[in-house]
Amino acid sequence: MNDSHLNGATVVFDLDGTLIDTAPDLIHAVNHALAIAGYDAVPPSAVRPFIAFGGRRMLEESIRVSGLHPDAEQVEDLFQHFTDHYAANIAVDSRPYPGLLDALDHLGAKGARMGVCTNKRESLSRQLLAALGMDHYFGAIVGRDTLSVYKPHPGHLTTTIERVGGRVERAVMIGDSTIDTTAAKAAGVPAIAVSFGYPDQPIEALGGDVLIHGYGELLPELKRLLDQRSH
Repeated sequence: MNDSHLNGATVVFDLDGTLIDTAPDLIHAVNHALAIAGYDAVPPSAVRPFIAFGGRRMLEESIRVSGLHPDAEQVEDLFQHFTDHYAANIAVDSRPYPGLLDALDHLGAKGARMGVCTNKRESLSRQLLAALGMDHYFGAIVGRDTLSVYKPHPGHLTTTIERVGGRVERAVMIGDSTIDTTAAKAAGVPAIAVSFGYPDQPIEALGGDVLIHGYGELLPELKRLLDQRSH
């Protein structure tokens, strides 16, 4: 494959459910916080669809599983327990998805710029990527609290592109939820949706320009999208 299209291109990744399977550690942290408040543990299936929305939303939905209405003050208290536990156990079971590291190595070797645009807090994002030895791949890591806006606001994505020294016209977004695809469309950036993350809708409804089922499919689809943008 001729990889000249990658030189100077920008590839922006979501984090949870896109780069890394973080669900096990996030769900452990949710159940830790719930236990402190006397709630029963919830199954992964009750939490996974809300991972893209952040810790507070995961806690709210987990409380609803018990048939109760979440109280804002209680959620805030549980959120601190959740965050403390998660930060202390951030990479116990979290792992990059199969084939990802090979794809990142290839992109970097061919001159692509890479960034992370996530609704996870920046400090936790940096901590996780460093713990897994992946932080060196990315020229910018822009979290939910880095800017005054966050996904699906397009400014979150366009600022990430700017911070890695890229251009919107030569960028592609990769994510696992409608939050990612909505931000990309609003920014005028094509989106690759992944089927293996934590979608908030059926995968067919994610709205990406392309849907991939594994990182072995990434490079050909990137080439196709970047070629389309150059014509």
